[in-house]
Amino acid sequence: MEIPMICYLLPALFMFCCGVYGFITRKNMIAMLISLELMLNGVDLNFVVFNRYLFPGSLDGMMFTLFAIAIAAAETALAIAIIINVFRIAKDIDVQDLTKMKF
Repeated sequence: MEIPMICYLLPALFMFCCGVYGFITRKNMIAMLISLELMLNGVDLNFVVFNRYLFPGSLDGMMFTLFAIAIAAAETALAIAIIINVFRIAKDIDVQDLTKMKF
């Protein structure tokens, strides 16, 4: 008995929506980064599910997912390095306080 596609797509949609909500409502850069990673994980789950159900013999969705995970890891490392440097300068990582650094 095969599990229907909607059983995989609903958690992916929930993860993506939680990530969007967290990214929009948070002021802390670390929380925004976590929300961005949550959105990327929802998209990765969609890649795998659509590959599994639409093209079962192909591994294209899996390869896209592995590539997206690698990009997300590099993006996280770079973002944490930027956040550490911002914290050293401003002693705070709230996004609204960063507008003061322009002047």
